[in-house]
Parts: sequence; structure tokens; C-alpha cells
Amino acid sequence: MDRPTADAPPLAAPQAGGPAPAVAARLVRRAAPAGRRPAPRGRDGWTPWLYLAPALAVLGGLLVYPVYQLGLISFLEYTQAQVSGGEPTTFKGLGNYAELFGDDQFWQVLLATVLFAAACVVCTLAAGCALAVLLTRVRAVPRLALMLAALGAWATPAITGSTVWLFLFDADFGPVNRILGLGDHSWTYGRLSAFLLVLLEVVWCSFPFVMVTVYAGIRAVPSEVLEAAALDGASQWRIWRSVLAPMLRPVLTVVTIQSVIWDFKVFTQIYVMTGGGGIAGQNLVLNVYAYQKAFASSQYSLGSAIGVVMLLILLAVTLVYLRLLRRQGEEL
Repeated sequence: MDRPTADAPPLAAPQAGGPAPAVAARLVRRAAPAGRRPAPRGRDGWTPWLYLAPALAVLGGLLVYPVYQLGLISFLEYTQAQVSGGEPTTFKGLGNYAELFGDDQFWQVLLATVLFAAACVVCTLAAGCALAVLLTRVRAVPRLALMLAALGAWATPAITGSTVWLFLFDADFGPVNRILGLGDHSWTYGRLSAFLLVLLEVVWCSFPFVMVTVYAGIRAVPSEVLEAAALDGASQWRIWRSVLAPMLRPVLTVVTIQSVIWDFKVFTQIYVMTGGGGIAGQNLVLNVYAYQKAFASSQYSLGSAIGVVMLLILLAVTLVYLRLLRRQGEEL
């Protein structure tokens, strides 16, 4: 009696021009392990959103409604007369934006804000990265002292730090003028010197975040990589430029974008150290300019329009930030 077999008959070789690619593709799909197929979305897919729901509700109440009011006022005729009830509130449409964009001072302030924020970001990153590398080169006690000093500067309120820096550079009693032999030189009188003074204070209170973040990133780099670069004769600058900087690109992206957002919104340092924007508004930035329009001139609709413009600029920067993070996630 013939022996029965459970083996399937062999597949016939496909003829030339036959549907061999389609058959092979179906066989590969059938032979693919089930573990590689994406799991269907069920109730577990909504679990993270349930945990985030309370925080999202609070953030929505704190952010969505104020942004809505800001955008609404920017389309209205809303001055002190409307606030007091002396005149009715009227709809102006894009009239406030047309008036704002037609003002030469707005474009001057916008340019000054962009240049000032860019200088602050560059100086903050340079100081923070340099000190982060220094932390990896010193012993435990000096490293701890530097960390505590930097965190102290980071924790100092902006108005307190601005007042201290004003005293240090005061024309009559400041120790900086005495040490440098500048006599009664006023740092807040000139436009560039006032911006420089504010820049130093902004960098002083901002570099600790960059320093701590970059230092944590450097500590995560394998020591074998740095030792191999040093054995190849690379200098410290070459190691940073060719080894550390590429490996720390995600960290540097985060600190750069966040520094841009923070420095673009500077208000307290400019307002306190230059007396509300400097002589004849020579040190105005967008935040202080919006404050003057809204509260000093009672043009609340123009102040709201400036706020909307700032919001759109920062949203654009945030979208770039999220796109870069997504790219880095795909690469990883």
C-alpha cells in the first residue's frame, strides 16, 4: 500500500511573463510573523489621553479663552472710551493690523526684537555650552560650586536680577565703572550700551538651563568615543565640533528653540533696566511696545494686535521645533 503524505505538492515554476511577483508578494505576506502586524486601536489607545484630560482641561481654560479674547479685541475699536462706556464698541476688522503694519516704529521695534533675541540666543548657547564642557573637566568640588552658582542665577527672579545689574553698572555708585575707570559713564543712555547691559543680564539668568542640559547630554556620550578622538590627536574644539555637537544635536535643538522663545518675549529686563524702553523708545522690544500701546496709550486694540503678531511668530517657531523633534524621532 502506498504511503500517504501530508506534504503539499511543490509549486510549479512560473512561466516567463507569468504573475510571479504577485504570487511571491502574497506568499511573503502570508509568511510574515503575526507579531509585526500593527495592533488594532482599542480602548487602550485612549488611555494616555484619559490621563492627560485634566491637565488639558486646565490648560484649555487658561490659554484658549485669553487667546480668544486677545484675537477678538484686535478686531475691535477698543480704547479707554469703550472701556468706560462713553462710546460703543465697533468692529474694525483688519483696521488695527493695517494701522500697525503701516507704522514705521512697529517695523523698527520688530527688527530690534529679532536682532536682540538672536544675540541673546547666541551668547546664551556659547556660554552654556562652554561651561558644560568645563564641568566635565574639573573635579567634584569646583563642579558642585559652579553648579550651585549657576542654579542660583537661574532661580533669581528677573526683576531682582535686573535691579542688581543696574546697581553694578550704576553711573554714580556702581563698582563696574570704578573697576574699569569709566567715571560717571551711563550704560543706559546709549542705545547699544543699554541693549548690551540687558543682554548681559538675560544671558546671566538664562545660561544655567543650557549648561545643565548640555552637561547631561555630554555625560550620556560614551567615554570611549571621546577617548578615541583624543588618541587621534583631536583638539578640544575639534572634539566638540566633530564629535560632541553632532551627537548632541537633539539636545542643542531643544535648548536653541526654547531660548528663542524666551528671549523673544523679554519684558521685565528691558522695562526695568531701561526705564520702560529707553530714551525716546530707543530700546523698545515687542513686548514693551505692546504694553505701552495697550496701557500707556489706552489703545487696547493695537496692543492686542501686537500680541497676536507675537503669538503667530512664536507659533511658527514652535512648529519648527516640533518638526525638528519629529525628524529626530524618525532618525532614531
